[in-house]
Amino acid sequence: HPTSCCSAAEIMAVLFFHTMRYKSQDPRNPHNDRFVLSKGHAAPILYAVWAEAGFLPEAELLNLRKISSDLDGHPVPKQAFTDVATGSLGQGLGAACGMAYTGKYFDKASLPSSWDYSYRVYCLLGDGELSEGSVWEAMAFASIYKLDNLVAILDINRLGQSDPAPLQHQMDIYQKRCEAFGWHAIIVDGHSVEELCKAFGQAKHQPTAIIAKTFKGRGITGVEDKESWHGKPLPKNMAEQIIQEIYSQIQSKKKILATPPQEDAPSVDIANIRMPSLPSYKVGDKIATRKAYGQALAKLGHASDRIIALDGDTKNSTFSEIFKKEHPDRFIECYIAEQNMVSIAVGCATRNRTVPFCSTFAAFFTRAFDQIRMAAISESNINLCGSHCGVSIGEDGPSQMALEDLAMFRSVPMSTVFYPSDGVATEKAVELAANTKGICFIRTSRPENAIIYNNNEDFQVGQAKVVLKSKDDQVTVIGAGVTLHEALAAAELLKKEKINIRVLDPFTIKPLDRKLILDSARATKGRILTVEDHYYEGGIGEAVSSAVVGEPGITVTHLAVNRVPRSGKPAELLKMFGIDKDAIAQAVKGLITKA
Repeated sequence: HPTSCCSAAEIMAVLFFHTMRYKSQDPRNPHNDRFVLSKGHAAPILYAVWAEAGFLPEAELLNLRKISSDLDGHPVPKQAFTDVATGSLGQGLGAACGMAYTGKYFDKASLPSSWDYSYRVYCLLGDGELSEGSVWEAMAFASIYKLDNLVAILDINRLGQSDPAPLQHQMDIYQKRCEAFGWHAIIVDGHSVEELCKAFGQAKHQPTAIIAKTFKGRGITGVEDKESWHGKPLPKNMAEQIIQEIYSQIQSKKKILATPPQEDAPSVDIANIRMPSLPSYKVGDKIATRKAYGQALAKLGHASDRIIALDGDTKNSTFSEIFKKEHPDRFIECYIAEQNMVSIAVGCATRNRTVPFCSTFAAFFTRAFDQIRMAAISESNINLCGSHCGVSIGEDGPSQMALEDLAMFRSVPMSTVFYPSDGVATEKAVELAANTKGICFIRTSRPENAIIYNNNEDFQVGQAKVVLKSKDDQVTVIGAGVTLHEALAAAELLKKEKINIRVLDPFTIKPLDRKLILDSARATKGRILTVEDHYYEGGIGEAVSSAVVGEPGITVTHLAVNRVPRSGKPAELLKMFGIDKDAIAQAVKGLITKA
């Protein structure tokens, strides 16, 4: 992408060799200013900057995009200078907002004057990605929280990938949009080093947008400001000629050293955060796991001041409001902007500054799937709690019911998927998630269900529980959340007919406890029945099936939601979609009769 890099050359030179404060040999130092390249396809200029700063050997730049090199086609965190992976456009500014929020409100990295935050955050965006709604979610967030330690640089080079950007060079419209979102907006000639230096030096009590008028392919004769060059390397003879032209313009070969940062960010340790005490539930008492989540998170907040909570205006439904009441300074209201909420969490988690927990209805995380996917590529450690899963939420109807969430989160690389079935398990899931690397998802339910575990029960990732067993169990039934309780109710019904079943609680759907499932199946004549408040595709049934595939003598039968549901009472809906105690009892009898 040479043309995308050329338009940003002066911007990057001024940022890294005039404005930013950082240790060039220690790119992840907590005191450093942060830089996010939201227009990730301009990765070569990021790599060039770090070579110029002396961190990368210059010869390494020629290994760009090779399988043997760390210099991928877009920035990734195996590079020490990359905090968040970019390249899915429109996401860099949200992560930068999370970093800036952390600097201003958690690291309290501020001195009396507004310009003297110990670290500042800079984000370079392309004009093409300004069509993404997530950019404007982040713009609104930065203004609401007065992130005056954040600077966005808009590289307005006029041309997109296949066509000109919609506003081309109408700089005044960009400025009005930024101002309408509550930003201090400055229009500059993006190829003037003097104008850029001056613009970066302006301090304001609001976030700053530097709107740089630039030309794509700047300095390349016959290519500058021309269409159809996006993402294309120059032909060899043309490249050599251009390199000669650029060399002839260099007036000084003197190395400019990076300015070191002020060292006043606090040292932080987020390892091994443990609950201050055991759960305090009573077997048989009823509580919804969504409420148990709120209580658990508030409790964990007392163990470390680096546990933070984010919500999308659903805190009185997800019960993250309990955390807010007990730790108001560590709660971030992200409003109804779930994509941005995930990006904020990713930014907050960078450099191990915080342990973020985001909550909303599980259904609404689906609109942030790209942000979640990029969080995994960013090797981010974030925790997402989705409440109101399945048809069991009842009257609200299908738009509020998460029935795809297990499929979505299971598909994310290195993810951990928790599905706790009572208050004790939920509290343990929260504690484990805080200490588990990667993307953690906790699925919580709306109905109140009985506590089934003792407070001292030990839970581990990938460890299922046998909650009911006898010597002559006929079928292994695997349920989670509401369906685990339906399975236990079904067991009572079946007992009257002298049929015993073994009931398993998987606890984590990923990783799944394959060994316990197989041992149980072999003890029940190879018969497994899964039942879940989720669509058939990608849920517990398919997870179990793929875990036991190829094992001789094992059969897996699934009960799940098979079509778009409707409003109704939870019990009516569980019955209508064949996942209640009666449906389970019937399926068990069917399996026994079949044999």
